Amino acid sequence: MGASALYHLARAGCCDAVLLERDTLGSGSTGAAVGGFRAQFSDELNVRIAVEAIARLARFGDEFGVDIGFRQVGYLFLLRDDDVPTFTASVAMQRALGVPAQLIDVDEALAHVPGTSPNGLAAATFCPIDGLATPDAVVQGYAGAARRLGATVRQGVAARAIAVERGRVVGVRTDGGDIATGRVVLAAGVWSRELAATAGFDLPVTGERRYVYYCDKPGPLPDRTPLTIDFATSFYFHREGPGLILGGPWATAEELAPVALHRLPAVADLGVASAWSGLYEMSPDRNALVGACEEPAGLVYGTGFSGHGFQQAPVVGEVLADLALGRPSTLDLAPFDVRRFTDAADRPEANVV
Repeated sequence: MGASALYHLARAGCCDAVLLERDTLGSGSTGAAVGGFRAQFSDELNVRIAVEAIARLARFGDEFGVDIGFRQVGYLFLLRDDDVPTFTASVAMQRALGVPAQLIDVDEALAHVPGTSPNGLAAATFCPIDGLATPDAVVQGYAGAARRLGATVRQGVAARAIAVERGRVVGVRTDGGDIATGRVVLAAGVWSRELAATAGFDLPVTGERRYVYYCDKPGPLPDRTPLTIDFATSFYFHREGPGLILGGPWATAEELAPVALHRLPAVADLGVASAWSGLYEMSPDRNALVGACEEPAGLVYGTGFSGHGFQQAPVVGEVLADLALGRPSTLDLAPFDVRRFTDAADRPEANVV
């Protein structure tokens, strides 16, 4: 999100913009992400963001000269009875917005994923424009383009506090010295809340850890296996290179095993070659927090994406740049302002993995 905002600031002519990264680019939550993108959301605004973001990811290689491993293999949501009504309504809304999502029966769903058990399933949804890309490559593409436009990326420099005087942002305190600025774009993921607090502002973001397991053999699943989600359990899997990714909220392979074996029995013969984890930045209603503060003035925030930040970054990064520059955006994200919680106008996103 920060790299996208930096690029869009620089493209708009703000070439003295600076991106602070406490470690190296892509080394935080982005580096742990599996890189999925999808239009299958329950919130119409998320679908509108997704349609544009997917189009931008599709042409990313041509525009930035970076191969991001863009693969439209689709997303397949496996549903039990209780989930079918919600997803039926979501598919109708998505199709009204031009998204080719479909509600399909179990036999058609399992044709996409050989070896998957139908136990307990009632239906599924599939969308062929959904898929996978490489998050780190997208970060490097945006950062490289921003540098060429004159922006600065400072790696190994942590932001420690946002300095405020008389209700306005005046700078950022970092490990490498203070930076004077009247505008700060806060896109620090799960760490956004503690940085916002230094400016006297509350961002209701909490961290939830997700775990990823890599099997170096794919079992019976073909190359173009969709990113498949057993929605009731949050277990998901997809092909990754010569192998297979399994993921969800389970901290050990032993905890994952009964859930994975129930839905994909073939994993019993694969074994786990490696594993890692990363943090989701969760908001109270599982939707993004995007806006510009009234106080302190000059603070713009984009966080709380609840697991879909990478895929929204091509669009939301531009909106953050527009907010920082005080200019209108082509897509109005005002409903994602944090003030929705005090106004009792929260808008839950149901399709969170």
